[in-house]
Amino acid sequence: MIRINLLPHREQARKERRQQFISMAVLTAIVGALIWFVGSTLIGSQIDDQNSSNDFLKREISSLDKEIAEISSLKEQTQSLLARKQVIESLQSNRTETVTVFNELVKQMPEGVFIKLLKQTGNQITFTGISQSNARVSQLMRNLDASPIFEKPMLQEIKATTFKGRVAGEFVLAVSIEKPAQDADKAEQPNKGVTP
Repeated sequence: MIRINLLPHREQARKERRQQFISMAVLTAIVGALIWFVGSTLIGSQIDDQNSSNDFLKREISSLDKEIAEISSLKEQTQSLLARKQVIESLQSNRTETVTVFNELVKQMPEGVFIKLLKQTGNQITFTGISQSNARVSQLMRNLDASPIFEKPMLQEIKATTFKGRVAGEFVLAVSIEKPAQDADKAEQPNKGVTP
């Protein structure tokens, strides 16, 4: 029987397998390092792109915030101008009201009644006066009630006093100014046109 020594052959196969393992390990490490480098480069570039996009968005948001603040300021100015316009329009429409009220008051004032103080608050006029008798105050109230300008006369107070050495009655009377229908419509129309 022939004896063959296989030890060198086995040793040779082991060396080849070890070299293959080392080669594969080195190749795997190189491929892994290459994949890690490419991956980190791609992710880094994506992070940089995202950061630049975020910076751009922050700049645009800041710019838009400034524009929104300007728009809010313009809206406030517009509201202020509209309010001023309404005040001017109401003054324009009421500029003859004082003359009309005084003319009508003179027409409706009976003899023996004198006005000491007149005060207007909105559409309400309160006046203090002196009358020779209570009947004259009643006549004044009837005249005011029948007037096309005044409405709802209301006697608030009447008391006895002396006027020029005579006994007289001091009274406080309130009356409302009646707005004509077209003036009321004009006063409502500007309010309808205003939008916030």
